[in-house]
Amino acid sequence: MAENPGSSTPEDLLAVAVRIAREAAGTARRMRAEAITDVQTKSTDTDVVTAADKAVERQVVEALRRERPGDGVLGEEYGDSTASTGAVRWILDPIDGTVNYLYGLPQYAVSLAAEVEGTVVAGVVHNAATGDEWTATAGGGAWRAGRRLHGSARTTLDQALVGTGFGYDPARRAHQGAVVAQLITRVRDIRRFGAASLDLCMAAEGSLDAYFEKGLNPWDHAAGGLVATEAGLRVSGLDGRPAGKDMLVAAPPAIFPALHDVLVELDAAGGP
Repeated sequence: MAENPGSSTPEDLLAVAVRIAREAAGTARRMRAEAITDVQTKSTDTDVVTAADKAVERQVVEALRRERPGDGVLGEEYGDSTASTGAVRWILDPIDGTVNYLYGLPQYAVSLAAEVEGTVVAGVVHNAATGDEWTATAGGGAWRAGRRLHGSARTTLDQALVGTGFGYDPARRAHQGAVVAQLITRVRDIRRFGAASLDLCMAAEGSLDAYFEKGLNPWDHAAGGLVATEAGLRVSGLDGRPAGKDMLVAAPPAIFPALHDVLVELDAAGGP
C-alpha cells in the first residue's frame, strides 16, 4: 500500500493509523506491569484509568502531530488535544478495555479511526494483548489477517450470540441488567467481553452474531463501527437514529430488525 503522508485518501490514512496503533499497542504491553500500580478513577470508583492509558494517548497524539500536523485528534483521556486546521480528525481510544488490562485479561485494544468532514473513512483496532488486528476503509471492506470479513450468516434472533456491555454508573447498570435479564431468554446467549471496539470486530467476523450497547462515546466505536459496517452489518441507533450514546446496535441485516424491535420493547435506550 503506497503511503503519502500528506494524502487524505482512506488508504493512506489507514496506513498511518495501522503503523501508529501497532507502536502504541507495543507501549501498552511493555507498560502493563508498571501501569497497573498507578491507577486512578474517572466517572465512578469502577471507571479506572491507568498511567498507560495516558502515556499511550500522548504517544499517539505526538506521532500524529509529527506526521499530520494539520489534523485534529479526539482522544478518550485528553479530549480535543489538537486543534484541527484541516478536514481530518483522528478518534482514539488508547486502551479500550482498561479493566481487562488491569486484570490481565487478553481483551484490550488500541482503537484509532480517521474521520474526514464528519465521516469515519479508515480505522484500525489492534488487540494489544494478542496482536490480532482488524482494519477497514470506507468502501474498501473490513479485513483481518488478509481475510475479508462478512459478518455472521445467522438469520434468526433466537439462535444469535449477542454481545453487550455495561456503563459505570450504578443506576445505569441496574437498567442495563434488567434489559439483559429479559433479553437472554430470546437469544442463544449473551457475552460481555469488556471492550466495545473488540466486540464490534467480533461481530464483523461472526464470532458474535450481533452487539448492542448504551452509553458509548465516539472513541469506543469509531474504528470498530467502521469495521462492522464494512463487513456488511447494519450499525445504527434505535428508531432510525444514528449510533451514539443513546444506543448502538450492530447486526447483520437478517437479524437487525428483530434485535432492534426487542431492544425498543425493553427500553434498552432508556434509563439513566
